[in-house]
Amino acid sequence: MSGFTCATCAETVSVDTFAPWRCPHEKGDRRHVLLINENDQHVVESHHNPFIALRRNMMWWQFAMARGMTDNRSIAVVEEVDRAIAQVGGVGFMTTPMLYQSAFSDHLSFESPGGIWVKDETRNVAGSQKARHLMAILLHLVVAEELGITPWTDRSSRPKLAISSCGNAAIAASTLAAAAQWPIDVFIPEWSSGFVVEKLTELGAHIHRCPRRAEDPPGDPTVLRFREAVNNGSIPFSVQGPENALCLDGGRTIGWEMAQQLAQENITALDAVFVQVGGGAFAASLSRGLSEAGISAPLVAVQTEGCAPLSRAWDTAQSDANPAQHWTKHMWAWENEPVSLADGILDDETYDWVADIAQIQRTKGKVVVASESHVVEASRVAPETTLIDASPTGTAGVAGLLSMRAELSNTARVAVVLSGVRR
Repeated sequence: MSGFTCATCAETVSVDTFAPWRCPHEKGDRRHVLLINENDQHVVESHHNPFIALRRNMMWWQFAMARGMTDNRSIAVVEEVDRAIAQVGGVGFMTTPMLYQSAFSDHLSFESPGGIWVKDETRNVAGSQKARHLMAILLHLVVAEELGITPWTDRSSRPKLAISSCGNAAIAASTLAAAAQWPIDVFIPEWSSGFVVEKLTELGAHIHRCPRRAEDPPGDPTVLRFREAVNNGSIPFSVQGPENALCLDGGRTIGWEMAQQLAQENITALDAVFVQVGGGAFAASLSRGLSEAGISAPLVAVQTEGCAPLSRAWDTAQSDANPAQHWTKHMWAWENEPVSLADGILDDETYDWVADIAQIQRTKGKVVVASESHVVEASRVAPETTLIDASPTGTAGVAGLLSMRAELSNTARVAVVLSGVRR
């Protein structure tokens, strides 16, 4: 059985703990972060649903086993939840495709045996990878309810779920919440409109628009309002590790799947995996999954020139033996108004910067700040050459590949993830 360890204070949290959202020593500033302990075993079973095929590696399953649930019942829980998700969102969880893209590779002048492998997360629940992060939290809650170990006694007394997001994460959270018939508060930017708001309304989410207030501390107002809700008893249904450590558990399924798909082509190493970074959980957990499954792949974390707090932290934290203990020295809110066509990764802070830097160091990767011209080019080239209708946010990792192309040999093997369907 695994568990968590706080990167800041080394506090440990057992895997059988109910609601292991944050470090017990965290006092409201979110400058502690629980990271999942290393586990030498990696078990894969045959099933189309990653939360069944990969369950034995996951914290929600280990929690269920430690608390006395049978394995057969744990599988049934996933199947029941997934059927409800498919009814609400039109699709349940499945292994998403990862394929060599010849037209894309040719366009960027790669040659055999090198080229570009693309993981298509636009086919996932709610059109992005965000639901993977959140499913791990939901399964923990559903298991705890079934075992009778929640503070609430029935569905009518459930506390609300809460999330802050400007798009994909909000839709994913609201899809899962609707499937579980769980009330949810969604904190979105004041300027949000169009499809996102329409979809959230359709899914029955309680929407809160969050303007920046003169009296607010620096940072994203949606996060500030979300934290107020959590302080008042809501469950952090978040894709940010410092808010809910279990989101990093679900995100690892992407890396584990990629490792399986690469192994089918006898590939054990990549020259780089490019991942767009906003809050940072996506990059950290994907890379962690690849590492745990035995794939060598330097993590290239990609930010835009209009908002790059992780790049700033990477510059200062590399020489720090324990950067998490000196949080404010390395990570603080982006001073200027964040701006980019890839608007879904304009987080004022890279909340999971500690986990990101750990994986960048572990894999000998780097941080790349893509120019806005590369962000725009990626949003055009990636869909045209792959026929995957990803949004500019979903193609932002490709902007990092464009930025680094001159540094890579023509036979380099690289991977990108297109996540976030064009709305």
